[in-house]
Amino acid sequence: MQKRRLGNSDLWITPLGIGQWAMGGGGWKFSWGPQDDGASIAAIRAALDAGWNWVDTAAVYGLGHAEEVLAQALDGVSPKPYIFTKCERCWRENGEIYGCLKRESVLRECEDSLRRLRVDVIDLYQIHWPEPDADIEEAWEAMLELKRQGKARWIGVSNFSLAQLRRLEQYGDITSLQPPYNLLARDIESEILPYCAKNNIGILTYSPMHSGLLTGRMTRERMAQLPPDDHRSRRPQFQEPLLSRNLQLVEKLREIGSRHGRTPGEAAIAWVLRRPEVTGAIVGLRSPAQLEGVKGAAEFRLTAGEIAEIEQEMRRLGIA
Repeated sequence: MQKRRLGNSDLWITPLGIGQWAMGGGGWKFSWGPQDDGASIAAIRAALDAGWNWVDTAAVYGLGHAEEVLAQALDGVSPKPYIFTKCERCWRENGEIYGCLKRESVLRECEDSLRRLRVDVIDLYQIHWPEPDADIEEAWEAMLELKRQGKARWIGVSNFSLAQLRRLEQYGDITSLQPPYNLLARDIESEILPYCAKNNIGILTYSPMHSGLLTGRMTRERMAQLPPDDHRSRRPQFQEPLLSRNLQLVEKLREIGSRHGRTPGEAAIAWVLRRPEVTGAIVGLRSPAQLEGVKGAAEFRLTAGEIAEIEQEMRRLGIA
């Protein structure tokens, strides 16, 4: 499987990486509903067997639980995949989530992640959200400190705007940016992708299938049956009138994918990977069975004509 170098690092990563958001389980504000840890562990190991060589997680996923599940999944596994995790999203005893970018918090969060992950160093440590905005510089200085201490090999950011990226130029050392990017979220195309390419900042896109909406498996009936704590039911793209429009787009992805024996989800991921600035796409998994509907995207490339077909359909639907 072809690998790409992540920004200014020495990490050569596969086009697809394992996303752990849903593996955090239920009972927290941005959960995907209940999740079986055994299925999570099996999904991680199946993806590693398929050749994927990195996992993206975060402390806040399940309020620490996803990192603990990852440690269990990697127990006895060799070679280990690269581990990418994040700080800044903190929580109180009652489960309330808040953002903190103070130096002491960043340093403490790293120690907590190292303990939960059962590792001595994190391959890529990222600021999850730039909140509060006023403390970005203080947090980045703490991230540089962790890198000097050898607790983080490389450091990056997630969900940063162009203006916020530019504020960190004076420090250098930004290895990567993790933004949302998919057919329904294209804000990074005009300015952020060119900026990152110019400054050798790797791009790790999350939600390439828009949190499962573009997999071909999401239906109105399935939406109606989502658990009460699945945050997706509160998002506009999963509600009418946008839901019907988005499901029409999925049918175009199904049509194109079927020509190559690929799923709509694989077509959606291939669309994201068509951009040379994108180093890799984070693909969320909840079971080994889900791997079968996405793993082909690692080698699948859309033709120029197929990309044009998708753009034409999006214009027809009023998406682009």
